[in-house]
Amino acid sequence: MNLKRYFGDRRFYRTALSVALPIMIQNGITNLVGMLDNVMVGRVGTVEMTGVSIANTLLFVFNLAIFGAVSGAGIFGAQFYGKGDMDGVRHAFRFKVLECVALVALGVGVFLLFGRNLMELYLRGEGEQTNIEDSLRFGQSYLRIMLLGLPAFALAQCYAGTFRESGQTVPPMTAGLIAVGVNFVCNWLLIFGKLGLPRLGSDGAAIASVISRCVEAGIVMIWAHRDPKKTPFFQGVWRSIRIPARLAGQIAKRGAPLILNETLWALGQALLLQSYSIRSYDVVSATNIAYTLGNVCNVAFIAMGAAIGIIVGQHLGAGRIEEAKDADRKLIVFAELVCILFGGIMASVSGLFPKLYNTEPEIRRLASSFILIMALLMPINSYANAAYFTLRSGGKTFVTFLFDSAFSCLVTAPFAYVLSRFTNLPIVWLFLCCQSVELIKCIVGFVLIRSGIWIQTIVKEEY
Repeated sequence: MNLKRYFGDRRFYRTALSVALPIMIQNGITNLVGMLDNVMVGRVGTVEMTGVSIANTLLFVFNLAIFGAVSGAGIFGAQFYGKGDMDGVRHAFRFKVLECVALVALGVGVFLLFGRNLMELYLRGEGEQTNIEDSLRFGQSYLRIMLLGLPAFALAQCYAGTFRESGQTVPPMTAGLIAVGVNFVCNWLLIFGKLGLPRLGSDGAAIASVISRCVEAGIVMIWAHRDPKKTPFFQGVWRSIRIPARLAGQIAKRGAPLILNETLWALGQALLLQSYSIRSYDVVSATNIAYTLGNVCNVAFIAMGAAIGIIVGQHLGAGRIEEAKDADRKLIVFAELVCILFGGIMASVSGLFPKLYNTEPEIRRLASSFILIMALLMPINSYANAAYFTLRSGGKTFVTFLFDSAFSCLVTAPFAYVLSRFTNLPIVWLFLCCQSVELIKCIVGFVLIRSGIWIQTIVKEEY
């Protein structure tokens, strides 16, 4: 066995970490503050925490739709940058903005019209009716306030995505870190009513999130336009919204499956959580606690996946096929090793983390079990994620659609639906079975990567 095929030299890992580490830090700090936000609301009470968690589950579907829109055009942005075509990068950015404007309008409309009905789907398990009504009321109020921050969130993602595609991961990381600090301070002030401010509870958490998103968008925009030499691809980007029709058609063709993919994958996850929730009101709270910690630890494989998409995409855009194949193989191995480490950390705190919440012992016990299962399965999720970004780097967006969201909606969600409604399987075993389905994706991903169908350059033509 030739280990050099699977492990790079110091220069290779320095390059990989220069891309992945800032993304990991930014997402990690963001999710860490999200965790602190969640814990703070959890200290107020279980009903507030449950209402906020349901609202965030719905917002998660919107957020993933934005990520899909940004990522679809981002495939072209990364390859245009690797080719040295700055006009192409600008066109890809404009396409992101136009897509996000449409998605924000759609998201606000759906949440205003159907927010209550959607939230009620998660409050059908066994539990006291008073608690259920209170959670619904807190969740609705939180959701309405959060809608104010959607435009800033979308714009920040457009800029941050373009920065990363050019290999400049520090600006979005810095903006994210500052926004996180603002979020944390505002949470402390508004949730608990410090320094003479009113005690707003879960509404205070929503207001803090909106403020922090506006701060992040402002910082990343200033950074993008202050130095033309460092960011030539942003210069003149707002002088026109014109995109060559042929290029727009190509981005739409390859990007539409990504938007649909991210949205449907998030919808599949929302349906999965809904299947868990019908067992009892306690399960809603327990899964919220477990996923809160999971989101912090999962930044490891998410960042490594993003690094694979950027580094491999740049190699493909420049026509360096063998370098792309070699980098992909080594990055996947590196991602697995990183996630074994993070999974161990997550498992080691599985019994301690739920104790931070002011909730019932049974909810803490369930949350600990869920956290341990998620930790043990992290390497499996890591490989599936790496396979997804490998396929996406070459523009195989329809394949990634089938691999990711179609699997989530047609396999994982129905599997959970059947087990939750037609069996008496204990909730912990139900959770384990549903999470383990990801192993099938790993096998499919391995076959697809070995086949080489992802190896292609999509920016050869002039637009």
